[in-house]
Amino acid sequence: MTLTGKQKRYLRGLGHKLKSVVQIGKQGVTDAVLAQVESNLLAHELIKVKVLEGGPERDACADAVCRATGAVVAQGLGRTLLLYRPHPEQPRLQLPHAS
Repeated sequence: MTLTGKQKRYLRGLGHKLKSVVQIGKQGVTDAVLAQVESNLLAHELIKVKVLEGGPERDACADAVCRATGAVVAQGLGRTLLLYRPHPEQPRLQLPHAS
């Protein structure tokens, strides 16, 4: 799945007020982290993930998490990632159409 610039802008606006729900520490992207990301994506579709100091690089974490969960990065800012994946059966967020 890829997002257009318009869709990313829309998701960044929605994600601005969100708090991070998953933290990635020194051990990096573990099975427990992936399980948390998976359950939060199913529940919310749009989540923030914080990469703690001393942990792996943000972009490396983003690649690993996105490959494992099928999510896409709507924004990477500092040590925070904004991830999006629509619910497989009942999507709640309506993205603007690609134009």
